[in-house]
Amino acid sequence: MAKLRLIIRREYLAKVRNKSFIVMTILSPILIVGMIVLIAYLTKVNESESRIITVLNESTFFGDGFTSTDKISYVQFQNLSLEEAKDSTQALEYFALLHIPKGEHIEEVARSSFLYAKDNPNTSVTERLERVFEKQLRLDRLAQLGVSDEQFEDVEKPYDINLATFEGEKSIKGINELKAIIGGAFGYGIMMFIIIYGGFVMRSVIEEKTSRIIEVIISSVKPFQLMLGKIIGTSLAGITQFIIWIISASFLLFLVVLFLDIDPSLFMNAGQLPNGGMAEMEQLSLAPDSEVLFYAQEIIKIPWGLLIISFLIYFVLGYLIYSSIYAAIGAAVDNETDTQQFIFPIILPLMLAIYVGFFSVFSNPNGPIAVGFSLFPLTSPIVMLMRLPGGIGEGGVPLWQFLVSIILLLGTFLAIVWLASKIYRVGILMYGKRPTYKELFKWLRY
Repeated sequence: MAKLRLIIRREYLAKVRNKSFIVMTILSPILIVGMIVLIAYLTKVNESESRIITVLNESTFFGDGFTSTDKISYVQFQNLSLEEAKDSTQALEYFALLHIPKGEHIEEVARSSFLYAKDNPNTSVTERLERVFEKQLRLDRLAQLGVSDEQFEDVEKPYDINLATFEGEKSIKGINELKAIIGGAFGYGIMMFIIIYGGFVMRSVIEEKTSRIIEVIISSVKPFQLMLGKIIGTSLAGITQFIIWIISASFLLFLVVLFLDIDPSLFMNAGQLPNGGMAEMEQLSLAPDSEVLFYAQEIIKIPWGLLIISFLIYFVLGYLIYSSIYAAIGAAVDNETDTQQFIFPIILPLMLAIYVGFFSVFSNPNGPIAVGFSLFPLTSPIVMLMRLPGGIGEGGVPLWQFLVSIILLLGTFLAIVWLASKIYRVGILMYGKRPTYKELFKWLRY
């Protein structure tokens, strides 16, 4: 244990005293806050941009359907030919021209209408225009069936089904997705930490191997102790850096918001909010039945203590597993270029966990795919965290799945450390030859 503590201390101090480590620890929070402010500014500029569409309506239909909004403004052309309208739109540098030709029947007019633009317009613009045509076409079709405008408005009223648990507790849509996003944020943090600091372990092994220092070190320390010390020491340095980043970035962001008078709501991704964004959220009252309060209550109900403790467990076990693999790769190669053939198979389970986890947990958090990936050791640190905001027990993750996931992680960690130490024992003394997967398999049998 004394030797292990010395190795951990050596690795930790070597990392935190490194000039690049110090520079990035200071510079990264500034870059992060700068990026957040830039995104907020660009979002504000993007939202303030209004597209102007000219309308040349030669028919007797769709006269009052085009109402200007904050996003799209309409300019009506009259007594112009189509070519003159095109030239005027381009000369005034407007976004597009909507041409509605003459016709006796609305169906014929709608089929003959065109939107002329310099480039292909985005979906949001075309959908707005299509809704105008669709509404007028429905009105005409229903009028032919004897349905009045008032009756049509009653028919068009939206309907949201009422949701409740078997205990009678009211619920709302989007809660599973919201919980998966929260859990996914924890899982994504684990993935980024593994990729960044797992690579540090690998590079540290390569540096010592190429400088031949490793030959001196292993004369007094077992390879298993050396590898474990590197993993723990590097992870402690990484945790130190992350804590400094979080504290300093939060403080800088607070100062930016305070002194530059920036609206904090700009930092939120309005597209992720329920029912279409911030604008509709602001229109909801804070009455007892308000959806805003229901969402707030559901967020408060999330077992944050369980989520944070589970994050620490899965973070430690997941990082130890992947760092052991990174250390084994570092011992097997002579330079960082040779690691490329081995890196992708390591990153693939992490990427798979993020993307497949989101798709499966969003649609069915207790389905076979979500359960399978939350039990598989190489993906469970991410996928299980996506499921855990629902709690453990009824309505959440069954207790046996949670326990089996942790047991499998522990068993896999011990197995990978044992296998990695065998590669480490042989690989740290191998020079001048690029290993293949076949040779690595042979080293496991030594």
